[in-house]
Amino acid sequence: MKILFAGGGTAGHINPALAIAGYVRLKNPDADILFVGNKGGMEETLVPKAGFNFAPITISGFKRQMSLKAMVENAKTVKRIITSSHQSKKIIEEFKPDLCVGTGGYVSGPVLRKAAKMGVPIIIHEQNAFPGVTTKMLSKLSKRVMLAIEDAKKYFDKDCNFVVTGNPVRADILKVNKAQARKELDLDERPVVLSFGGSLGARKINEAVADIIARSGKDGRYQHIHAYGQYGKWFPDLVKEKGTDISKCKNLDIREYIDNMPVCMAAADVVVCRAGAITLSEIQAMGKPAVLIPSPNVAENHQYHNAMALVNAKAAEIIEEKDLNDTIVTEKIDSLLLNPQKLKEYSENSRKMAITDANERIYAVIKSILK
Repeated sequence: MKILFAGGGTAGHINPALAIAGYVRLKNPDADILFVGNKGGMEETLVPKAGFNFAPITISGFKRQMSLKAMVENAKTVKRIITSSHQSKKIIEEFKPDLCVGTGGYVSGPVLRKAAKMGVPIIIHEQNAFPGVTTKMLSKLSKRVMLAIEDAKKYFDKDCNFVVTGNPVRADILKVNKAQARKELDLDERPVVLSFGGSLGARKINEAVADIIARSGKDGRYQHIHAYGQYGKWFPDLVKEKGTDISKCKNLDIREYIDNMPVCMAAADVVVCRAGAITLSEIQAMGKPAVLIPSPNVAENHQYHNAMALVNAKAAEIIEEKDLNDTIVTEKIDSLLLNPQKLKEYSENSRKMAITDANERIYAVIKSILK
Protein backbone atom coordinates (compact mmCIF):
# COMPACT_ATOMS: atom_id res chain seq x y z
CA MET A 1 0.00 0.00 0.00
CA LYS A 2 1.61 3.24 -1.20
CA ILE A 3 -0.30 6.43 -0.42
CA LEU A 4 0.59 9.99 -1.40
CA PHE A 5 -0.95 12.76 0.74
CA ALA A 6 -1.28 16.33 -0.51
CA GLY A 7 -2.51 19.22 1.59
CA GLY A 8 -1.22 22.14 3.56
CA GLY A 9 -1.08 25.86 4.15
CA THR A 10 -2.91 25.75 7.48
CA ALA A 11 -3.11 23.36 10.41
CA GLY A 12 -6.74 22.75 9.41
CA HIS A 13 -5.53 21.01 6.25
CA ILE A 14 -2.35 19.43 7.65
CA ASN A 15 -3.61 17.87 10.90
CA PRO A 16 -6.44 15.86 9.27
CA ALA A 17 -3.93 14.44 6.78
CA LEU A 18 -1.58 13.50 9.61
CA ALA A 19 -4.46 11.90 11.54
CA ILE A 20 -5.51 9.84 8.51
CA ALA A 21 -1.92 8.81 7.76
CA GLY A 22 -1.36 7.86 11.39
CA TYR A 23 -4.45 5.65 11.37
CA VAL A 24 -3.42 4.01 8.08
CA ARG A 25 -0.03 3.22 9.60
CA LEU A 26 -1.71 1.86 12.74
CA LYS A 27 -3.89 -0.49 10.69
CA ASN A 28 -1.18 -1.29 8.15
CA PRO A 29 2.36 -0.83 9.57
CA ASP A 30 3.92 -1.69 6.21
CA ALA A 31 2.12 1.13 4.38
CA ASP A 32 4.49 3.40 2.45
CA ILE A 33 3.37 7.02 2.99
CA LEU A 34 4.68 10.23 1.44
CA PHE A 35 3.44 13.78 1.98
CA VAL A 36 3.68 16.51 -0.64
CA GLY A 37 3.47 20.09 0.61
CA ASN A 38 4.62 23.61 -0.02
CA LYS A 39 8.29 24.38 0.42
CA GLY A 40 8.55 26.69 3.43
CA GLY A 41 4.99 25.97 4.58
CA MET A 42 3.91 24.72 8.00
CA GLU A 43 3.72 21.21 6.62
CA GLU A 44 7.47 21.12 5.94
CA THR A 45 7.98 21.19 9.73
CA LEU A 46 4.91 19.32 11.00
CA VAL A 47 5.05 16.32 8.68
CA PRO A 48 8.63 15.13 9.42
CA LYS A 49 7.99 15.85 13.11
CA ALA A 50 5.09 13.38 12.93
CA GLY A 51 7.40 10.74 11.44
CA PHE A 52 6.44 10.88 7.76
CA ASN A 53 8.51 11.52 4.64
CA PHE A 54 8.00 14.87 2.95
CA ALA A 55 8.51 16.03 -0.63
CA PRO A 56 8.28 19.79 -1.33
CA ILE A 57 6.82 21.67 -4.28
CA THR A 58 6.58 25.43 -4.72
CA ILE A 59 3.07 26.83 -5.14
CA SER A 60 1.04 29.83 -4.01
CA GLY A 61 -2.55 31.01 -4.14
CA PHE A 62 -4.01 33.92 -6.08
CA LYS A 63 -4.37 37.31 -4.39
CA ARG A 64 -7.84 38.83 -4.73
CA GLN A 65 -6.88 42.44 -4.13
CA MET A 66 -6.76 44.85 -7.07
CA SER A 67 -3.28 46.28 -6.54
CA LEU A 68 0.04 46.32 -8.37
CA LYS A 69 1.62 44.15 -5.67
CA ALA A 70 -1.21 41.60 -5.99
CA MET A 71 -0.84 41.54 -9.78
CA VAL A 72 2.89 40.84 -9.46
CA GLU A 73 2.24 38.04 -6.96
CA ASN A 74 -0.47 36.55 -9.20
CA ALA A 75 1.96 36.51 -12.13
CA LYS A 76 4.36 34.53 -9.94
CA THR A 77 1.54 32.16 -8.99
CA VAL A 78 0.79 31.42 -12.66
CA LYS A 79 4.45 30.50 -13.16
CA ARG A 80 4.44 28.35 -9.99
CA ILE A 81 1.35 26.47 -11.17
CA ILE A 82 3.29 25.36 -14.24
CA THR A 83 6.48 24.46 -12.36
CA SER A 84 4.58 22.73 -9.53
CA SER A 85 2.86 20.51 -12.10
CA HIS A 86 6.28 19.35 -13.34
CA GLN A 87 7.48 18.87 -9.76
CA SER A 88 4.36 16.85 -8.94
CA LYS A 89 4.84 14.63 -11.98
CA LYS A 90 8.41 13.84 -10.96
CA ILE A 91 7.38 12.97 -7.39
CA ILE A 92 4.54 10.72 -8.60
CA GLU A 93 6.77 8.95 -11.14
CA GLU A 94 9.40 8.23 -8.48
CA PHE A 95 7.03 7.24 -5.65
CA LYS A 96 4.51 5.32 -7.80
CA PRO A 97 1.54 5.66 -5.39
CA ASP A 98 -1.47 3.36 -5.42
CA LEU A 99 -3.66 6.23 -4.20
CA CYS A 100 -3.45 9.99 -3.71
CA VAL A 101 -5.34 11.63 -0.83
CA GLY A 102 -5.99 15.39 -0.77
CA THR A 103 -7.01 17.31 2.34
CA GLY A 104 -7.28 20.81 0.88
CA GLY A 105 -5.27 23.96 0.45
CA TYR A 106 -3.92 25.18 -2.88
CA VAL A 107 -0.92 22.84 -2.59
CA SER A 108 -3.22 19.86 -3.19
CA GLY A 109 -4.35 21.20 -6.58
CA PRO A 110 -1.36 20.48 -8.83
CA VAL A 111 -0.55 17.19 -7.09
CA LEU A 112 -4.01 15.64 -7.36
CA ARG A 113 -4.66 16.97 -10.86
CA LYS A 114 -1.40 15.46 -12.07
CA ALA A 115 -2.05 12.17 -10.24
CA ALA A 116 -5.48 11.83 -11.85
CA LYS A 117 -4.00 12.61 -15.27
CA MET A 118 -1.38 9.91 -14.71
CA GLY A 119 -4.04 7.32 -13.85
CA VAL A 120 -3.56 7.32 -10.08
CA PRO A 121 -6.94 7.20 -8.25
CA ILE A 122 -7.54 10.24 -6.04
CA ILE A 123 -9.85 10.92 -3.10
CA ILE A 124 -10.38 14.18 -1.24
CA HIS A 125 -11.44 15.07 2.28
CA GLU A 126 -13.29 18.34 2.96
CA GLN A 127 -13.18 19.50 6.58
CA ASN A 128 -15.48 22.51 6.31
CA ALA A 129 -19.20 23.06 5.79
CA PHE A 130 -18.34 25.32 2.85
CA PRO A 131 -15.72 23.67 0.59
CA GLY A 132 -12.69 25.50 -0.75
CA VAL A 133 -12.17 26.32 -4.42
CA THR A 134 -9.44 23.70 -4.85
CA THR A 135 -11.62 20.97 -3.34
CA LYS A 136 -14.57 21.82 -5.61
CA MET A 137 -12.30 21.73 -8.68
CA LEU A 138 -10.81 18.38 -7.72
CA SER A 139 -14.14 16.78 -6.81
CA LYS A 140 -14.93 15.99 -10.44
CA LEU A 141 -11.71 13.96 -10.73
CA SER A 142 -12.07 12.12 -7.42
CA LYS A 143 -13.17 8.54 -6.88
CA ARG A 144 -14.67 9.68 -3.54
CA VAL A 145 -15.44 13.02 -1.94
CA MET A 146 -15.30 12.59 1.84
CA LEU A 147 -17.27 15.22 3.76
CA ALA A 148 -17.18 16.30 7.38
CA ILE A 149 -20.89 17.13 7.38
CA GLU A 150 -23.88 16.38 5.15
CA ASP A 151 -24.58 20.11 4.58
CA ALA A 152 -21.49 20.43 2.36
CA LYS A 153 -23.06 18.29 -0.39
CA LYS A 154 -25.09 21.16 -1.79
CA TYR A 155 -21.94 22.99 -2.91
CA PHE A 156 -20.72 20.16 -5.16
CA ASP A 157 -21.82 18.72 -8.49
CA LYS A 158 -24.56 16.12 -7.91
CA ASP A 159 -22.58 13.51 -9.88
CA CYS A 160 -19.77 13.43 -7.30
CA ASN A 161 -19.44 10.23 -5.29
CA PHE A 162 -20.00 11.46 -1.72
CA VAL A 163 -19.51 9.79 1.61
CA VAL A 164 -19.87 11.51 5.00
CA THR A 165 -16.90 10.54 7.16
CA GLY A 166 -16.62 13.42 9.62
CA ASN A 167 -13.32 14.98 10.65
CA PRO A 168 -10.60 12.95 12.36
CA VAL A 169 -10.69 13.70 16.10
CA ARG A 170 -7.75 13.17 18.45
CA ALA A 171 -8.16 9.99 20.48
CA ASP A 172 -7.51 11.82 23.77
CA ILE A 173 -10.53 14.07 23.16
CA LEU A 174 -12.75 11.02 23.61
CA LYS A 175 -11.06 9.67 26.73
CA VAL A 176 -11.45 12.43 29.35
CA ASN A 177 -14.69 12.92 31.27
CA LYS A 178 -15.89 16.05 33.06
CA ALA A 179 -15.38 14.85 36.63
CA GLN A 180 -11.84 13.64 35.96
CA ALA A 181 -10.96 16.85 34.16
CA ARG A 182 -12.24 19.11 36.95
CA LYS A 183 -10.36 17.12 39.54
CA GLU A 184 -7.15 17.34 37.50
CA LEU A 185 -7.56 21.11 37.12
CA ASP A 186 -8.56 21.60 40.76
CA LEU A 187 -11.93 23.12 39.82
CA ASP A 188 -15.04 23.11 42.00
CA GLU A 189 -18.76 22.80 41.16
CA ARG A 190 -19.17 26.36 39.82
CA PRO A 191 -19.73 26.72 36.03
CA VAL A 192 -16.58 26.64 33.89
CA VAL A 193 -16.09 28.82 30.81
CA LEU A 194 -13.32 27.96 28.34
CA SER A 195 -12.24 30.54 25.76
CA PHE A 196 -9.41 30.75 23.24
CA GLY A 197 -8.53 32.19 19.86
CA GLY A 198 -5.72 29.99 18.59
CA SER A 199 -2.01 29.68 19.36
CA LEU A 200 -1.23 33.20 18.14
CA GLY A 201 -4.31 34.64 19.81
CA ALA A 202 -7.22 36.61 18.40
CA ARG A 203 -7.36 40.25 19.48
CA LYS A 204 -11.12 40.51 18.99
CA ILE A 205 -11.81 37.46 21.15
CA ASN A 206 -9.41 38.66 23.84
CA GLU A 207 -11.16 42.02 23.96
CA ALA A 208 -14.61 40.41 23.93
CA VAL A 209 -14.02 38.07 26.90
CA ALA A 210 -12.10 40.56 29.06
CA ASP A 211 -15.33 41.89 30.56
CA ILE A 212 -16.71 38.55 31.77
CA ILE A 213 -13.30 37.48 33.08
CA ALA A 214 -12.99 40.73 35.04
CA ARG A 215 -16.53 40.24 36.41
CA SER A 216 -15.84 36.64 37.43
CA GLY A 217 -12.70 37.81 39.19
CA LYS A 218 -14.84 40.15 41.30
CA ASP A 219 -17.96 38.07 42.00
CA GLY A 220 -16.56 34.53 41.67
CA ARG A 221 -19.68 33.41 39.76
CA TYR A 222 -17.83 31.43 37.12
CA GLN A 223 -14.48 29.70 36.78
CA HIS A 224 -12.76 30.73 33.58
CA ILE A 225 -9.93 29.19 31.54
CA HIS A 226 -8.66 31.50 28.80
CA ALA A 227 -5.70 31.40 26.38
CA TYR A 228 -4.74 34.81 25.04
CA GLY A 229 -2.10 33.57 22.57
CA GLN A 230 1.40 34.56 21.57
CA TYR A 231 0.38 38.08 20.50
CA GLY A 232 -1.93 38.69 23.46
CA LYS A 233 0.54 39.26 26.27
CA TRP A 234 -1.18 42.59 26.90
CA PHE A 235 -4.37 40.78 27.97
CA PRO A 236 -3.77 40.60 31.76
CA ASP A 237 -3.25 44.37 31.78
CA LEU A 238 -6.57 44.88 29.97
CA VAL A 239 -8.40 42.84 32.62
CA LYS A 240 -6.58 44.80 35.34
CA GLU A 241 -7.85 48.04 33.78
CA LYS A 242 -11.35 46.59 34.27
CA GLY A 243 -10.67 46.17 38.00
CA THR A 244 -9.43 42.57 38.33
CA ASP A 245 -5.92 41.36 39.10
CA ILE A 246 -5.81 37.90 37.49
CA SER A 247 -2.93 36.75 39.68
CA LYS A 248 -5.09 37.12 42.81
CA CYS A 249 -8.13 35.18 41.55
CA LYS A 250 -8.10 31.43 42.09
CA ASN A 251 -11.14 30.94 39.85
CA LEU A 252 -9.28 32.40 36.82
CA ASP A 253 -6.81 30.30 34.83
CA ILE A 254 -5.44 32.76 32.29
CA ARG A 255 -2.46 31.70 30.19
CA GLU A 256 -0.76 32.23 26.86
CA TYR A 257 -1.40 28.76 25.49
CA ILE A 258 -3.51 25.73 26.43
CA ASP A 259 -1.35 22.61 26.11
CA ASN A 260 -3.93 20.31 27.73
CA MET A 261 -6.96 21.18 25.59
CA PRO A 262 -8.75 17.81 25.93
CA VAL A 263 -8.77 18.20 29.73
CA CYS A 264 -9.81 21.87 29.65
CA MET A 265 -12.57 21.23 27.13
CA ALA A 266 -13.87 18.25 29.11
CA ALA A 267 -14.11 20.44 32.22
CA ALA A 268 -15.99 23.26 30.48
CA ASP A 269 -19.71 23.99 30.52
CA VAL A 270 -19.46 26.53 27.68
CA VAL A 271 -16.74 27.06 25.07
CA VAL A 272 -16.05 30.43 23.39
CA CYS A 273 -13.87 30.17 20.28
CA ARG A 274 -13.44 30.55 16.53
CA ALA A 275 -15.19 28.13 14.16
CA GLY A 276 -12.37 26.12 12.63
CA ALA A 277 -13.55 22.73 11.39
CA ILE A 278 -11.40 20.54 13.63
CA THR A 279 -12.15 22.59 16.75
CA LEU A 280 -15.87 22.25 16.08
CA SER A 281 -15.54 18.50 15.56
CA GLU A 282 -13.88 18.25 18.97
CA ILE A 283 -16.61 20.39 20.56
CA GLN A 284 -19.25 18.10 19.06
CA ALA A 285 -17.42 14.95 20.18
CA MET A 286 -17.51 16.27 23.75
CA GLY A 287 -21.06 17.64 23.47
CA LYS A 288 -20.12 21.16 24.48
CA PRO A 289 -22.45 24.16 24.05
CA ALA A 290 -20.52 26.94 22.34
CA VAL A 291 -20.46 30.64 21.61
CA LEU A 292 -18.77 30.85 18.20
CA ILE A 293 -17.01 33.91 16.81
CA PRO A 294 -16.02 32.96 13.23
CA SER A 295 -12.90 34.52 11.80
CA PRO A 296 -13.82 36.74 8.82
CA ASN A 297 -10.24 36.49 7.53
CA VAL A 298 -10.46 33.02 5.98
CA ALA A 299 -11.11 31.75 2.46
CA GLU A 300 -14.76 31.87 1.33
CA ASN A 301 -15.73 32.93 4.88
CA HIS A 302 -15.88 29.19 5.61
CA GLN A 303 -15.82 29.59 9.40
CA TYR A 304 -19.18 31.37 9.26
CA HIS A 305 -20.68 28.40 7.40
CA ASN A 306 -19.07 25.98 9.88
CA ALA A 307 -20.61 27.90 12.77
CA MET A 308 -24.05 28.10 11.17
CA ALA A 309 -24.21 24.30 10.87
CA LEU A 310 -24.15 24.18 14.70
CA VAL A 311 -26.42 27.20 15.11
CA ASN A 312 -29.05 25.66 12.82
CA ALA A 313 -28.88 22.46 14.87
CA LYS A 314 -29.43 24.49 18.08
CA ALA A 315 -26.02 23.46 19.39
CA ALA A 316 -24.31 26.86 19.50
CA GLU A 317 -24.71 30.64 19.50
CA ILE A 318 -22.93 32.80 16.94
CA ILE A 319 -21.52 36.31 17.17
CA GLU A 320 -20.07 37.78 14.00
CA GLU A 321 -16.90 39.74 14.64
CA LYS A 322 -18.47 42.97 13.32
CA ASP A 323 -21.09 42.69 16.08
CA LEU A 324 -18.67 42.26 18.99
CA ASN A 325 -18.72 44.71 21.88
CA ASP A 326 -17.74 44.67 25.56
CA THR A 327 -20.92 42.98 26.78
CA ILE A 328 -22.32 40.68 24.07
CA VAL A 329 -20.15 37.65 24.94
CA THR A 330 -21.07 38.03 28.62
CA GLU A 331 -24.75 38.15 27.68
CA LYS A 332 -24.50 35.01 25.50
CA ILE A 333 -22.65 33.05 28.19
CA ASP A 334 -25.12 34.12 30.89
CA SER A 335 -28.08 33.17 28.66
CA LEU A 336 -26.71 29.61 28.50
CA LEU A 337 -25.38 29.11 32.01
CA LEU A 338 -28.46 30.60 33.68
CA ASN A 339 -30.77 28.34 31.66
CA PRO A 340 -30.00 24.68 32.53
CA GLN A 341 -32.60 23.35 30.08
CA LYS A 342 -31.13 25.32 27.17
CA LEU A 343 -27.61 24.28 28.17
CA LYS A 344 -28.66 20.62 28.20
CA GLU A 345 -30.44 20.95 24.84
CA TYR A 346 -27.36 22.52 23.21
CA SER A 347 -25.12 19.85 24.70
CA GLU A 348 -27.30 17.01 23.43
CA ASN A 349 -27.65 18.56 19.96
CA SER A 350 -23.91 19.13 19.72
CA ARG A 351 -23.18 15.51 20.61
CA LYS A 352 -25.75 14.30 18.05
CA MET A 353 -23.72 16.02 15.33
CA ALA A 354 -20.50 14.26 16.35
CA ILE A 355 -18.88 11.61 14.20
CA THR A 356 -16.38 9.90 16.47
CA ASP A 357 -15.30 7.10 14.13
CA ALA A 358 -14.06 9.32 11.29
CA ASN A 359 -10.69 7.57 11.07
CA GLU A 360 -12.37 4.19 10.62
CA ARG A 361 -14.73 5.58 7.97
CA ILE A 362 -11.90 7.21 6.02
CA TYR A 363 -9.76 4.06 6.22
CA ALA A 364 -12.71 2.05 4.88
CA VAL A 365 -12.88 4.40 1.87
CA ILE A 366 -9.15 4.00 1.26
CA LYS A 367 -9.44 0.20 1.41
CA SER A 368 -12.42 0.21 -0.97
CA ILE A 369 -10.46 2.17 -3.57
CA LEU A 370 -7.41 -0.08 -3.26
CA LYS A 371 -9.32 -3.35 -3.69
